[in-house]
Amino acid sequence: MRHVKLGVNIDHIATLRQARGEKNPDTVEAARVVYSSGGDMVVMHLRQDRRHIQDDDLERVRHDVKGLIHLEMAAIPEMEKIALRVRPDSVCLVPEGPRELTTQGGMKLDAKRPDLEKMIKKLSDAGIEVSIFADPEPQAIRAAHNMGADCIELCTKTFAESWGKKLQAKELEKLQLAGFLVKELKMELHAGHGLDYYNVASVARIEGMDCLNIGFSIVSRGLFVGLKTAVAEMKRLIQ
Repeated sequence: MRHVKLGVNIDHIATLRQARGEKNPDTVEAARVVYSSGGDMVVMHLRQDRRHIQDDDLERVRHDVKGLIHLEMAAIPEMEKIALRVRPDSVCLVPEGPRELTTQGGMKLDAKRPDLEKMIKKLSDAGIEVSIFADPEPQAIRAAHNMGADCIELCTKTFAESWGKKLQAKELEKLQLAGFLVKELKMELHAGHGLDYYNVASVARIEGMDCLNIGFSIVSRGLFVGLKTAVAEMKRLIQ
């Protein structure tokens, strides 16, 4: 039986807490629930505007919770310093716009990025696995590989927003072809963005898929059935 790992993004646990500036709901407690419910990894996006996850969340979860920590971050010096200090198990470098509600797509890798290559090397030398959030396009995947990234996280935004079987099948095929290239380059294959309980199964079945990172839909469902049940249900769907 193949095992697709589940990374659970707990950003929106922090979003709810930040709405009142209180201590609860606590991200450390959320992380513990994720692991006790079958989640394989806790994911946190430390944004530059600190709209949800705070530096303290990352540090406390790293220190107080036993399990894999995956940090999503902009490829900027400030975040590099934080990652090198906190030492998550892995990071994913993502594009980040100041007014966006959520990440809009993969990293633009159509030009030489010596700054990015240098950052990837620093993180790798510190023992941190480095992933690049990329659209399912060969050029971006090859560029990430050439820069030394260990992993590609395919952006599933377009697939998740597609309506109708024909369009969904077309976008799924793009993800499948991109996945073949990622595995051909001997990289880890992850995917995420907009995945939910209705569309996740077909992405989980992509050949060579190693991990799916999902947050908003799990936290949303958790409001009604409890986080433990929401994580367990998603885990069952991706197997």
